[in-house]
Amino acid sequence: MSNMVSPLPYQALSAKVPADHLPFKTLKDIDALSGILGQERAVEAIQFGVAMQRPGYNIFAMGDSGTGRSSYVLNYLRSEAKRRTPPNEWAYINNFTESHRPKALEFAPGEAAQFAKQIRVLIDGLMATFPVAFENPTYQQQKGAIDRAFNEQYEAAINKVERVAVKIGVAMFRDASSVSFAPMKDGKAIEENDFAGLSDEDRDAFQDSVSQLESLLNEELLSLPLWKRASYEQLRQLNLDTVNEALDPLMAPLFTQYADHEAVIAYLKALREDLDKTIIDQMADDKVAENRDEIGRRQLYEELYLPNIAVTHEPDGGMPVVYEPHPTYRNLFGQVEYSSDQGMLIPSYRLIRSGSLHAANGGYLILDAEKLLTDHYLWEALKRALKSKSLKIEHPYADMGLMNTTTLAPQDLPLQVKVVLIGSRDIYYLLQDADPDFQEMFRVLVDFDDTLKRTKESEYAFARLMKDRIDKEEYANVTRNGVAALIEYSSRLAEHQKEMAAKIGDVFELLGEADFVREMARDENITEDHIARALKAKKHRTGRVSEKIIEEIIEGTVLLESDGHAVGKINGLTVMQIGDSSFGAPARISTTVHPGGKGIIDIERESNLGQNIHSKGVLILSGYLGNKYAQRFPLDISASIAMEQSYGYVDGDSASTAELCCLLSALIQIPLRQDLAITGSLNQYGEIQAIGGVNEKIEGFFNVCHARGLTGTQGVIIPKSNANNLMLNDDIIDAVKAGKFHVYAVSSADEALHLLTGMEAGVANEEGEYPEGSISARVIERLEEISKLGEEEDEEEQNDDAQEGKENAKKTD
Repeated sequence: MSNMVSPLPYQALSAKVPADHLPFKTLKDIDALSGILGQERAVEAIQFGVAMQRPGYNIFAMGDSGTGRSSYVLNYLRSEAKRRTPPNEWAYINNFTESHRPKALEFAPGEAAQFAKQIRVLIDGLMATFPVAFENPTYQQQKGAIDRAFNEQYEAAINKVERVAVKIGVAMFRDASSVSFAPMKDGKAIEENDFAGLSDEDRDAFQDSVSQLESLLNEELLSLPLWKRASYEQLRQLNLDTVNEALDPLMAPLFTQYADHEAVIAYLKALREDLDKTIIDQMADDKVAENRDEIGRRQLYEELYLPNIAVTHEPDGGMPVVYEPHPTYRNLFGQVEYSSDQGMLIPSYRLIRSGSLHAANGGYLILDAEKLLTDHYLWEALKRALKSKSLKIEHPYADMGLMNTTTLAPQDLPLQVKVVLIGSRDIYYLLQDADPDFQEMFRVLVDFDDTLKRTKESEYAFARLMKDRIDKEEYANVTRNGVAALIEYSSRLAEHQKEMAAKIGDVFELLGEADFVREMARDENITEDHIARALKAKKHRTGRVSEKIIEEIIEGTVLLESDGHAVGKINGLTVMQIGDSSFGAPARISTTVHPGGKGIIDIERESNLGQNIHSKGVLILSGYLGNKYAQRFPLDISASIAMEQSYGYVDGDSASTAELCCLLSALIQIPLRQDLAITGSLNQYGEIQAIGGVNEKIEGFFNVCHARGLTGTQGVIIPKSNANNLMLNDDIIDAVKAGKFHVYAVSSADEALHLLTGMEAGVANEEGEYPEGSISARVIERLEEISKLGEEEDEEEQNDDAQEGKENAKKTD
């Protein structure tokens, strides 16, 4: 006879922090630790990723949110980037020959703004110099002389014609733009009506004279266009000389300063050429000059000549580290905006807006993978940019035909950036599967673990991290026991006595809530009591459903016994998840058995409520029964198993041990204890395997027993391999300590049966026979009976068939 399994001692139900692990009274006694806890693998990977300069070594930081991955990556990159030289700056400039293709100029860190400042000084100089240079008396005299020379030539020609006209008796009249002739009589011009009264001869003579004079006039003025052009050329030269004389001193310092900078010199030359044209257009034409006010002129200069700085860097600021919280095409790549002119949209190099890739060029760009992937076009564009190493500003959807305004095509910039994507495991594996480029471009995986080992060192590091948090958030000081409570909460989240959850965000949240509780109570420090109260309050806020379920069990709406014995009924343990809270809810499993060859019917599966893993658990049950009990005759039973009063989907195989015990109870009609609840997954050899959510499951049954009043015999049976996962709350530990509740850890189905029935399961001898009266022996006897019943039924059926055959034969005769 084997001894019954002993319940676990209360010390084994949770992992308290040993007294010597946190050698301080409050957090004020220790130094803060900023950064991350544990995660050596991830830290090593990011160090490699940052140091590796070859193409394709972009980084994917993978893990759950709340593990501190984003802040760690950001802080690490910043500290690394500080030590490196900052990249060059870029500015977009006007392309005077092809204005729709602005060019880009590269400057050393800090120089772009300097250059822009000097161009502003140049513009100030232009404003001060012009139009003053054209109002100068010397200029006016020279302009007057050119005008006079032209007028004199013109006058001389006209005078010559006039002298001839007087000789032949024709009057000549001049106004600003034309010359006309009239006949003369007695030294006076004749009026038009008098002209009609002249004789035909006189009229003909006059017409001849006029023709003669017109020919002469044309001949004399034949050179007029040449004089005009000469005069225009002289004036243009005068204007150019005047502009040059005024501009040379303004521009000379720029040419000297940037003598070594080829691209800037090329730009200054083009700017200089364009200035000649612009200033002469503006100033020399008096009417335009009058219409253009000071502000308008300054604006024109700025729109034509002032560089548009895309990105600047401090000379000693290190490499840029840019986190883009909202990755859209515009925010990453920049865009060209438009100004409106009389209803038309006009693009200009001054309206190019840079994006995060400009800012991060030469450094690091951090992006959330999930946000980035919501736009397939954006993901493709980012890959293109990284592959081609060039930063191109284009309208994102232009090639889809969604744009019809004229747009600019700014010069592409060389792109040298390391992209760090931060995302969940699901996204990483999805990209691995779905995108062949991903593997090539993101070769560094920084994998943040979900849990960390709980050691003396890591607990102390955890305390230092809490110190950093209370300093940052200005919370009250935390006592040593308060920190211990937070560590135990973290282990509870990790569901392991020797581990802590890496999701430090949840612990920070609890710390904040505990500080609120402390504030309300007007206490000085945060203690374990405040943490317990904060947890209780959180449970209460999210606990409506779990409380309702217990209420229904107590009222009897949901049938579940917590004492006594019953055949074919057992208490299983389930976990429900609603939103971010999960809780245990005990559920009754019932079984019926009768002769027949249908095997084990899973009612959940038949009604399409059982999910795959649950169905697998029931199939394993058939395997176990067949292997253990049906070696000599077929397993010829029909049994049905149901999870009672469950109306939703059922998944997981953690009820398979309960289902086995329940099935055997129904088969051989032995009662099971109803003051125990059981969880555990069974394999085909009857070994009990670990399950998830063990703490919530135990607490679920405990809450029912506690609400009805603890009898002292109640308890739960869990797999032995789950003992490490126990992080139970203090109510249960106190009840176990007082002997009012028990937690049993078993490793085989036989041990569980022994606890539930009080009977030995029995161990087979060499011939494979079990001791008489043991559960196994009774099961085999019962199966044999059912099998014989089946054989007899088969014989009867065969006899009936034979009888029927004879009768049919008679009929056909």
